[in-house]
Amino acid sequence: MNTVFKSVAFTGMLAALTLSSGCRKQLDVNTNPNIATEVTPDLLLPSAEVNLGVAMGVDIHTTGSFWAEYWTQSPTASQYKDLEQYQPTGNDFDREWAQFYSGTLMDLKKMIQSAESTARPQYIAIGKLLMAYSFQVITDGWGDIPYTQALKGELTDGQILNPQYDPQSLVYDSLIAMTDQALALINPADTRKPATDDVIFGGNMTSWRHFGNTLKLKLYMRLSEVAPDKARTGLTATLAGGGFLTATENAMVTFVATAGNRNPLSGEITALNYTQNQVASATAIDSLNRNNDPRVAFFYDIAVDAICNPAGYIGLRQGDYNQSPSLLLSAPGAITGANANLNCNSAAVVASRRAPVRFLMGYESLFLQAEAMVRTGASGADSMFRAAIRANFTHVGSTAAAANGYIASSYWGRYPTGGSAADQIRHIVTQKWFAMTGIQGFEAWTEFRRTGYPSFLVPSVNSFLGNNFPKRFPYPNTELTRNSNFPGQKPLTDRVYWDIN
Repeated sequence: MNTVFKSVAFTGMLAALTLSSGCRKQLDVNTNPNIATEVTPDLLLPSAEVNLGVAMGVDIHTTGSFWAEYWTQSPTASQYKDLEQYQPTGNDFDREWAQFYSGTLMDLKKMIQSAESTARPQYIAIGKLLMAYSFQVITDGWGDIPYTQALKGELTDGQILNPQYDPQSLVYDSLIAMTDQALALINPADTRKPATDDVIFGGNMTSWRHFGNTLKLKLYMRLSEVAPDKARTGLTATLAGGGFLTATENAMVTFVATAGNRNPLSGEITALNYTQNQVASATAIDSLNRNNDPRVAFFYDIAVDAICNPAGYIGLRQGDYNQSPSLLLSAPGAITGANANLNCNSAAVVASRRAPVRFLMGYESLFLQAEAMVRTGASGADSMFRAAIRANFTHVGSTAAAANGYIASSYWGRYPTGGSAADQIRHIVTQKWFAMTGIQGFEAWTEFRRTGYPSFLVPSVNSFLGNNFPKRFPYPNTELTRNSNFPGQKPLTDRVYWDIN
């Protein structure tokens, strides 16, 4: 998969990492006045946030979108055949592993250290929240990971160059504790809080508090099948505390259309000369069509013939890339960052460059709250479910009227009020899968592993795993070759700790 170097930067923002407001001696010709002598939290925060967007926005998102069956490999290209065969290698994830550990997490660690030395607790809080989010992505993708000994390669940290791997259960307990530590520090009235250097929430610490509470819901929810009593206790306490991401509070990094500042997946597509590797999976697009779901027009481009005549929203059976290259198929929509239809819809390609990389979204928060209410016996799950659908319709660009029509008429839009708790959870998680089509691929695949929903996913036509689905990422080859404490590669069918379905 990593055939092209993947890089994105906000040139104006990241240039700030090397700028200083002044120098001590204007006439000192041996001092460069444009290089900072100290990297302060306000310089490290935007770097960490954008690095997180890059780490999440290409292969993590693409692999999730293939394995959640939103996308499949186009018969006209070949880049992702290994994903369709369920046979990626460690080489495919070397870059993403490094982007997390050497990029995002190191930036966050140094930001926290700098903030501690300069008494800026709001930066510490944000740093811990983003660190907890990042480590959750890593452990959800790979299982056991370096955690307690991670990020300690410098001499002052003990120079641990071969960190040991920690059990995923321990990592989860630690991330919940880290999130609590961060929440305890948040004070929206603190005048030394971030401002425009926070490219996610613009320094709004109330939104960061909502992010932390929502992250706790997600952490406990991931334990719902493997440790139901622990999860129920944690969900009950977290729900009681309140203050979650609202319908319009979205933790994401946005991009612009100019070169060097684009959505990282769109940037890779540009480097591949606008090759449309990703096309619509029939699993998703047929389900959207059967439910008369108007979001199909936002999640996918309409299929067109050679002279750009529209042919409808059409998907390909998952992994069936040996079909004729002339087959008419829909490409991912502009909001996914994966549209390369330059010949017939150049506006979608430009919009694709601006597509955000989404971390934790308002509609996701509402779905999490709805499921938590069902699992804890609290009331209000039905209204929360409908609010989540409306929030997602708004986010993708549809209308309130379209959302209300969908809720009233479609099978997956109607909450099974009289059904069992299992029926209600099935509806909530399946509807969340629809809402994340092509825009939160990793999270959707992860929720499928946790719950088994949607129940209508099918193994790839070209699966090397038979009727099995991939359950984890392969560890990167860099761990095999550089970390003497690496415990060994795992089969893709080996479940992570919380996956018992």
